[in-house]
Amino acid sequence: MEAHAQRVREHVVEMCSGPEGGHLGGSLSAVEILVALFLHTMNLDPDDPEWKERDAFVLSKGHAAMALYATLAERGFIEPEEIGTFCRPGSRLATHVNVAVPGVEFATGSLGHGLALANGTAWAQRQAGDRPARTFVLVGDGELQEGSVWEAAQVGRALDADNLVVVIDANEFQQTGAVRDVSDGAPIAGRWAGFGWHTVEVDGHDLAALCSAFDEATRTKGPTAVVCRTKKAQGVGALAGRAVSHFVRLDEAKLRRIRAGMRRPAPLATTTEAGRG
Repeated sequence: MEAHAQRVREHVVEMCSGPEGGHLGGSLSAVEILVALFLHTMNLDPDDPEWKERDAFVLSKGHAAMALYATLAERGFIEPEEIGTFCRPGSRLATHVNVAVPGVEFATGSLGHGLALANGTAWAQRQAGDRPARTFVLVGDGELQEGSVWEAAQVGRALDADNLVVVIDANEFQQTGAVRDVSDGAPIAGRWAGFGWHTVEVDGHDLAALCSAFDEATRTKGPTAVVCRTKKAQGVGALAGRAVSHFVRLDEAKLRRIRAGMRRPAPLATTTEAGRG
């Protein structure tokens, strides 16, 4: 899984070297979260993306599309070669997630809407059978300033949605600066617990801790919030932990420097834990 995460990180960096640039910081902070979900936790079938019993994923922080596209490539939903078409004319890989891409459930990007969508998806899954599929939604900590998130949190708890998991990418930054300087929402875990959600707090770059937290969520009564402490632009040296990494276009010189500083991945594993059913 660490090798998969490293390849996802490399794909994101490469996409930021294209003509449009990309949302580097918030994509790299979410890499391990996405890898843990798609390669360990979620029941999916890349050969049948519309499989009715699949788990659903909603990327509420839709500007982290690059990380999701790269993860979908690692999971087999799209070919790795398609990554090179990011934001090029005619490409399916847009700046914000596009439902034309297999594995993408909703087009998102306008912040504050993903959890409401996930509420509906989780509710629909529960109507379909005694052992419902699950819905996971990834939100940013800056996004928690949207009142619609907390309205949806109240509804999720009222639905007593055992199959609903919200994952918070708490990288401490948003587009205009540090979250604490714009509108401090701490303590994040305490707020979710106050809304009646089972709450877990983990290192969002620790794959083992993430997998354990997501496994715990599947055994818990009611909805679960997993607060992931992350670093914006994790893995790219001087840009890590800085607001300036929010959106960047890497020229050839910057790309070479970042590549030189990135740890090379281990060989690709032939199997993953995630599967269908």
